[in-house]
Amino acid sequence: MAKYRKLGRTSSQRKALLRNQVTALLLHGKITTTEARAKEVRKIAEGLIAMAAKERDNYETVKITAKVPVKDKDGKRVKEVVDGRKVTKYESVEKEIKKDLPGRMHVRRQILRVLYPVVDVPAEKAGRKRNTKEVDLVAKLFEEYGPKYADRNGGYTRIIKIGPRKGDAAMEVILELV
Repeated sequence: MAKYRKLGRTSSQRKALLRNQVTALLLHGKITTTEARAKEVRKIAEGLIAMAAKERDNYETVKITAKVPVKDKDGKRVKEVVDGRKVTKYESVEKEIKKDLPGRMHVRRQILRVLYPVVDVPAEKAGRKRNTKEVDLVAKLFEEYGPKYADRNGGYTRIIKIGPRKGDAAMEVILELV
């Protein structure tokens, strides 16, 4: 008996497909795909969620001081003249950050091996680089899904059959997070 489905693809194509679908599932909460793909994606996604739920509180809070540029009312950096040159003016700010402990850092790196980087493009002015933001899916796993599924032992996803696909009659399903 095989450990996994080949999905009619080479190993590199299969890995890319599964990574892409796991990333979409964790970003949007649900995806529509074929039944065979959904069962493979479910294995990977549930493993990632389980790791994130286990390590959700494994960090320490640290206070740091950071140099931040001073900005005017328009959001532009304030410049001052020093020795005949324009130099950006900075101020010191105290920040509280979460510092991962070794176990959580290891899990973070394992999750990053699977997930693709996601860039969120706003609907208005689509295609512009200016307002795009990189979505931190690992943080979403630790801070949103970790506490949500902390008291649950597996079964983080649900497969709902929606019928055969029109083109090739493959069984289509909705794979969603519970």
